[in-house]
Amino acid sequence: MIAALRLLLLAFCVAVTGAAQAMQSPNIEVSLVSMHRWAVPGSTAIVAVRQDIEPGWHTYWRNPGDSGGATQLTWTLPAGFSAGPILWPLPERQSVGGLMNYGYSRQVYLPVPIEIPRTATPGSVVPLRVKVLSMVCSEDMCVPDERMVTVDLAIRDGAPPPAAGEGAVIQRVVDAAPRPAAIGARIVRDGSDLVLTLRGAALRGIGAADVYFFPFEGGIIEHPAVQRAEWKGDALVVRMQAGGAVIAGGLSKTVPGVIATSHGAWEVAADTAAAGTGQESETTLLRFGQAALFALIGGLILNLMPCVFPILAMKAASLSASAHAPREARRDGIAFLVGVLTSFILLAGVLLALRAAGEAAGWGFQLQNPAVTAALALVMLGVGLNLSGVFEIAMAGSGVGSRWTRLPGGTGAFFTGVLAVVVAAPCTAPFMAFALGAALVMPALAALAVFAMLGLGLALPYLVISLSPGLLRRFPKPGPWMQRLKSILAFPMYGAALWLVWVFARQTSGEALALILAGGLLLAFGLTLWGWRQVARLSGRRALATTAVSIISLLAAGAVTMSAASLGPDIGRAGSEAAPETAWTPDAVAAARAEGKIVFVNFTADWCVTCKVNERTALANEETRSLFAGKDAVYLVADWTRRDDVIARELERFGRSGVPLYLVYSPGEGAPEILPQLLTPGIVADAVRRAGAKG
Repeated sequence: MIAALRLLLLAFCVAVTGAAQAMQSPNIEVSLVSMHRWAVPGSTAIVAVRQDIEPGWHTYWRNPGDSGGATQLTWTLPAGFSAGPILWPLPERQSVGGLMNYGYSRQVYLPVPIEIPRTATPGSVVPLRVKVLSMVCSEDMCVPDERMVTVDLAIRDGAPPPAAGEGAVIQRVVDAAPRPAAIGARIVRDGSDLVLTLRGAALRGIGAADVYFFPFEGGIIEHPAVQRAEWKGDALVVRMQAGGAVIAGGLSKTVPGVIATSHGAWEVAADTAAAGTGQESETTLLRFGQAALFALIGGLILNLMPCVFPILAMKAASLSASAHAPREARRDGIAFLVGVLTSFILLAGVLLALRAAGEAAGWGFQLQNPAVTAALALVMLGVGLNLSGVFEIAMAGSGVGSRWTRLPGGTGAFFTGVLAVVVAAPCTAPFMAFALGAALVMPALAALAVFAMLGLGLALPYLVISLSPGLLRRFPKPGPWMQRLKSILAFPMYGAALWLVWVFARQTSGEALALILAGGLLLAFGLTLWGWRQVARLSGRRALATTAVSIISLLAAGAVTMSAASLGPDIGRAGSEAAPETAWTPDAVAAARAEGKIVFVNFTADWCVTCKVNERTALANEETRSLFAGKDAVYLVADWTRRDDVIARELERFGRSGVPLYLVYSPGEGAPEILPQLLTPGIVADAVRRAGAKG
């Protein structure tokens, strides 16, 4: 009843305001201020409506709650200029007489983006005028306040500095304003309650006690009612009392709003389903099915990615050895599949656990650790030496005089699968971005199933060949060619070892590089002596000295490698090939966009072979370089070779868990265009030209 009376009073005040001369309240002062000292032609400027409110009074958010009305702006701008919507700061919850309002007290800045046309003349000053209608209320009275405020905006060239005094304050308001994030949201009605379920990396590590949902529309929830939030597995569940509009007419297709936490606030758009109808579970199953299918296709395509080539060499060596022994081939195919699936699930489990603990980790995270990179480099070197015949790997339980083989039996096939996953994980293929992004906001079991489908896709070609006698019969008969093939296939492994050493050097320092090279030398020496030992034992001779020196060399190789991995990067080194002025930061993007430039962002890493191939073929040619040579386009590099939580969160914001990611920001456009993961010069050129046409 009180709410109805307040709304009637507000409607009466608005009607009076429209019929008579505009009212002004003595309880508020309104002004218009700019965030920067000037604006650049073709850029987006930020101006803010500042409200200074007397104690005991307040204004309102976009959803005012149980009474009041949101501040309304009516702009009068020069030709070619346009104003966007208000970037609403997070509101306060204001309990008044049993009601709950959402609004602001004391002082608030309401930032608004203003699009500056390219035709604006540098050196000129343009007036920006806005009519501000505010509802200014206390506990027992609401007074409409309408007034016209202006600001003169200078137009100049060059990056504008913040305005003295208030520029930095407005910038903080803009930075803190809730924005969309990679948070999956679902809302269902459960009797008289609404249940909001949220999943996403941005929510990891927050406490449930301070969580609150602000819907954009009234009538969705009972605003004064208590909201109860709790964690259920990897989902944050918020239970709220349904509002009158929901009880009378049900939920609309989506329910947008802001989820506020102690760690920040984000905009979400919750999909809806009626409780008990099965619609929610059907949609969840559909999304899971799509992610699983894309993961399977992505895993198949992953076999064609450059980072998997060394593993293809190991597969080829194994297939050639067992091609004419169908039983062994089936065993090896199944063992390889088990190794791949086990490794994918374990890696995915570690990744999900890290993210659940609040860590900003993504796919390929293991190669951001120099110790892992160094260990893998030595493993690749060891496999290459094995294929070259320097030493052999004995079958389990074999003794002197037993048959020796490289990559022995099912055990060898299993560990080939393990190594395939560890090396292939940094690569991404088409369809993988959607699958991995969707998996990381699913429940844990569903996410692990999606990662398992990715592993199945990677192992499927090898498995099909292993289980197909007709295909196996096409292999040539065993003979001396097998030894020559194995010797040739050693060189992709040496190449992989060199690549990993290069990545390690990028992550660490010159001193660490020297140590890892020494570790590789000791490993090769130790394995060579071990091979001599094996030959001696097969001939019935003892080789105690050779055995001792071999073991000492191998232990020394491990110790030297660990020492190398413990060293940090060179001081002042960023770890990126890009010059400092092209390094990506959110501020660099904002500054370039403020100047009206096209911005191309390359999220990359030295351990991402797909990234490096794209850079060599599509980003380093003369045609592409010429696109960024002028003043109208900027090329920024976000280097994720070493761990960087800022880059990880930016990837999450676009639903990605790894690199590569390519973004093209058009002048005057809010969201960037996301390019495919496999680039060509034509794709890059077309995207930059489209961005220029939009500007």
